[in-house]
Amino acid sequence: MVHPPFEASATRGVDDSGLTADDQRCLAERGIGLDEARRQLRLLRHPPPSIVLDRPCTVGDGIVRLDEAQHPGLLQLFETAAKGGRFSRFVPASGAASRMFQKLSRGLAENPTAEDHHTVERFFEQLDQFAFVDALRRAMDDADEDFDNARRNRDRRLLHWLLDAEGLDFRRLPKGLIPFHRDPDGGGRSAIEEHLRESAEVLAVAKDQPCRLHFSVPASHLQHCRTFLEGLATQLTAYFGQPFDISCSVQSPDTDTLALNTDGQPCRGADGRLLFRPGGHGALIVNLNRWARAPGVDLVFIKNIDNIQPAARRPLPVLWKRLLGGYLVALEDDIQRLIDACGEASCSAAQLDDGLDFVYRRLSAPRPQAWPQWDAATRRRHLLAQLERPLRVCGVVANSGEPGGGPFWVRHADGRRSLQIVETSQIDRQVPDQAEILATASHFNPVDIVCRLRSRSGEVFDLPSFVDPDTAFISRKSQHGRPLLALERPGLWNGAMAHWNTVFVEVPSATFAPVKSVFDLLREEHRA
Repeated sequence: MVHPPFEASATRGVDDSGLTADDQRCLAERGIGLDEARRQLRLLRHPPPSIVLDRPCTVGDGIVRLDEAQHPGLLQLFETAAKGGRFSRFVPASGAASRMFQKLSRGLAENPTAEDHHTVERFFEQLDQFAFVDALRRAMDDADEDFDNARRNRDRRLLHWLLDAEGLDFRRLPKGLIPFHRDPDGGGRSAIEEHLRESAEVLAVAKDQPCRLHFSVPASHLQHCRTFLEGLATQLTAYFGQPFDISCSVQSPDTDTLALNTDGQPCRGADGRLLFRPGGHGALIVNLNRWARAPGVDLVFIKNIDNIQPAARRPLPVLWKRLLGGYLVALEDDIQRLIDACGEASCSAAQLDDGLDFVYRRLSAPRPQAWPQWDAATRRRHLLAQLERPLRVCGVVANSGEPGGGPFWVRHADGRRSLQIVETSQIDRQVPDQAEILATASHFNPVDIVCRLRSRSGEVFDLPSFVDPDTAFISRKSQHGRPLLALERPGLWNGAMAHWNTVFVEVPSATFAPVKSVFDLLREEHRA
């Protein structure tokens, strides 16, 4: 986590936050309350402390390794829940593909570096291996541009046709619309289509239930994505013989955040109005919270848009989706039995001790030191508060050097320890023991999660109330060349789920296939 702080100058305007009456009207237009704006500015000026790692999670110490003998029972639990229509999928897909094509975009700069030249040469050499090559050829042919000549001569205009609005406009499209894999018929399959297909394969045991998916998408492409998904749903319903229930949402303007100038005052645009920035993927906890209230949404798989494999490589991810879902159902059943027992005033001391042992061993919640001194009513309240909250089972893979977060035991200010997914940017690597713990991490978070969002009675948990607001990210950014401090909300699977019950389960590395750069599409896991 970056700890600026920029030097704050004398405040101005109507209050000590530096917000004027016009600013307050601007905030109201976006649905952001004045107290929330002041809270954001306080965080920017006085960032919360970095997360303190206690130790990395390992198999047997925070990470569960499933024995193959457990598989049949877990698959049966999954199948029963799937036939009841309980499983859905939430896919964060708000990001544009600009980062995916960032290296290629630099090849179009006025003064490209030697590295940029090398990147462009590599792209031309491997062009035929990308699933989008046919779409690029058609776009150029339709405009009477000679695709073959451009490729043969390494003509940079081919990159313009790939990246810019006159052609495919890939660096502005949502990543989910980019063709990732080749279709057996020779075309390309987008990341969104692959998610629909994988979802249908996971739920193939419940043909009479809909494949229910929700995508967060950029506001600028909402209608485009809806139209694209409607067409896919019609096509895939006919192919799989299974209905699709698909919806989309955008990040709400009231989740955007403020930024600070170098003088410690709110950052503004050229028109003098407050500058707002997207709040990061943590803002999607609001989208998830709203969608959780839709009919049928109960147990939810969460998987990033760019982590998806072609059909030939999906049997293993499909198997492990089902195993994780079955493990969640097993935990849910055990939790409900304890809630039923602890809800009775006649609950015995032995039952309460069994409940404490369960939340300690299975949910990794700490044992309260004062437990022996508490009376039965206090013990019951403590257990119910621990059990009656959202539950997530997170698949984790062996650490292979991919960028991103991982599973750790985190030490809190009050001495508690809890299981969390922690990003590198949340850790103060200048502290020697923190850097050492980070370096010894054995597992990585691929964002392969299944969640329980409702109680057994059907009541939806209020997800924002389980966010840890002190895990916000503060980072240095720039706007039109001006340095600024930016605030990102607690990450969706980081601080936004900090107070959920969390279980980590080891899954095979072969289930993980991220695409951060266009060249990742050439990796073995994306080959048919």
